[in-house]
Amino acid sequence: MRKIASMLLAVLFTVSYAYSSDMNVTFDGKGDLKTMIQSISESVPAAEAVSPEAENKGPKEWTIMVFVNAKNNLESYGLKDVNEMEMVGSNDGVNIVAELGRINGYSAEDGDWKGSRRYLVQKDEDTKKITSPVVMDIPKSDMGDWNYMAEFVKWTQENYPAKKYALVVWNHGSGWNKDLAAELGKGISYDDETGHHITTPQLRLALEKTGKMDIFAMDACLMQMIEVAYEIKDNTDYIVASEETEPGDGYTYDTFLGPLAGNPGMDAAELSKVMVDAYTNHYQGIGQGATQSSIKTASLSGFTALVNDFVDALIAANDVTNAKNARTKAQSFYYSSNKDISHFVKLVVDSTQAPAVKAKGQALLNSMKGGVIYHNRATGSKYANAFGLAGYLPSYYSASYDELLWAKDSKWDEMMKWIK
Repeated sequence: MRKIASMLLAVLFTVSYAYSSDMNVTFDGKGDLKTMIQSISESVPAAEAVSPEAENKGPKEWTIMVFVNAKNNLESYGLKDVNEMEMVGSNDGVNIVAELGRINGYSAEDGDWKGSRRYLVQKDEDTKKITSPVVMDIPKSDMGDWNYMAEFVKWTQENYPAKKYALVVWNHGSGWNKDLAAELGKGISYDDETGHHITTPQLRLALEKTGKMDIFAMDACLMQMIEVAYEIKDNTDYIVASEETEPGDGYTYDTFLGPLAGNPGMDAAELSKVMVDAYTNHYQGIGQGATQSSIKTASLSGFTALVNDFVDALIAANDVTNAKNARTKAQSFYYSSNKDISHFVKLVVDSTQAPAVKAKGQALLNSMKGGVIYHNRATGSKYANAFGLAGYLPSYYSASYDELLWAKDSKWDEMMKWIK
């Protein structure tokens, strides 16, 4: 499995495990950024000078931006994924732009260079070496800084404009981590060199700075949670991510970029579906369990109201025993307190004797299927009840949860405190 940050060492903000090349890997004080970016721009050629084909042609249909933070034990997978992007490459309708970060201690492949490089990804036949033009070489980067990620996006938008944008954040992920001993570890994009990562609220800050995305995807573990989705709902139309941990290979970039390159006119909804299917088809084909879904953020405001109605009915009926049993039995993921929301609500609806709870719960379920959950795929019998969106349902409550927008706008936190 891939991409979940180690919770035992999260307070130290580093993961320093060593793995052999054939093992599966599991994903999930700063310097002045303005000065750093200025020094970088003074020391490397301007992106336009390296890639003049991007000039004077107007915006393309899509620009796909992939923030590949491989500054950790996933470095070899980062190299592999950029090579997968090169199996398709940019064309007249699509820009594929990637930033790849590397550090000492892991992979020595492809010249063993360090730092970060930004590429305009071009098609090639070499699956072992990245041959795309380096449009920016950055000796020192902090890919765990949300400001730095926002700068990458804005730089890409300026140099490779498009009508529609998709941003993929690639790295370890821990969703909403509720381990009280390691609360600072929750988030995504862990940079082992700097010890920094991007928290759930910081994802929102980054997207507020860059402008709204058509698709925001997370090639990382455990990120398809309501706590994450609600935080960024106003900053992207679709969210593509996994409820469960991701296998080591993560996304298969050639199988989702290929259909887009062949049909650049597809809209965000269609591309988000292609992304979900490409990922799940790959793991289904090799007999490995996996989850992936696309969330339609426009539906989340109405969903919140229905959640609140359901919670009110549940508490008014004092149906706490039923709620506790549903929490125990609901589909869980890497953490036992990461529960599939639809499955939890269905278990309550199926067993309650309270008419109001049944009615409000069924209305909530109806809003999720084909509404909030635009497209969902799960493969493997272990994930028979993975319906596309997870939520935090612990046996204890973390006070830091109160800082999330979801906790402020919904009554989900009240339900958690009530169930106990």
